[in-house]
Amino acid sequence: MTAWMMGYLALGAVAGFFAGLLGVGGGAIMVPVLALMFAAQGFPQEHLMHLALGTSLAAIVFTSISSLRAHHAHGAVIWPIVRAIAPGIVVGTLAGAQVASRVPTRPLAIFFAAFIAWVAVQMILNVKPKPSRQLPGATGMFGVGAFIGGISALVAIGGGSLSVPFMTWCNVKMHNAIGTSAAIGLPIALAGTAGYMVSGYAASGLPQGSFGFIYLPAVAACVVTSMLVAPFGARAAHRLPVPTLKKVFAGVLILLLAKMLHGLFG
Repeated sequence: MTAWMMGYLALGAVAGFFAGLLGVGGGAIMVPVLALMFAAQGFPQEHLMHLALGTSLAAIVFTSISSLRAHHAHGAVIWPIVRAIAPGIVVGTLAGAQVASRVPTRPLAIFFAAFIAWVAVQMILNVKPKPSRQLPGATGMFGVGAFIGGISALVAIGGGSLSVPFMTWCNVKMHNAIGTSAAIGLPIALAGTAGYMVSGYAASGLPQGSFGFIYLPAVAACVVTSMLVAPFGARAAHRLPVPTLKKVFAGVLILLLAKMLHGLFG
């Protein structure tokens, strides 16, 4: 087994642990590390972020399925919300993947870093939105879904950092918002993966083992360990001081972002 495959396995384990511990998608930690690893392997500079984003979304497909099943078993998924928001999610995610494929690596990296830094600050400050209204109608849900899907495709996340605040703002109970967000993450990951596959189909110079902007060896390795380790993270969430761990995780994200940007611009 090559050193790079060992690195992908380790990355999947870390991402899976934090996904189980904090209920966050693995994309926030996978994308900057994948971008650094792909750069070190000499992958085309102009496609580094596209490959990192697409590969992360493909891995999130499997994490989302595992998370969805667990939350459904606890009765925490509000399926009418999923059905109402899913069409917009799919349209927005597919469109976001197409937009991302046409944005050069460096501007895309800046957008990703800015968004994840915002998520990290929310964790550090423990910001919680104040519920104030009800869910919108069909048109509103489609629009919200399209927005969440579009941003999620651009930054390769499962959408929880946007969908959970939206639902709690609309008076959905927190545990239901988290469970429903896990279900929403699956169409985001599926549509995003399809979008990055299609948009990268004609790209030149991609490494062997790529399917569009999905680097399959990294997906396979990350999925194996992330799905094995995620349950341990979920159990640890009941024993460890999660607010403190959120701050540590946010600090790690910021350091990873700084390292990624230095690698791309330095």
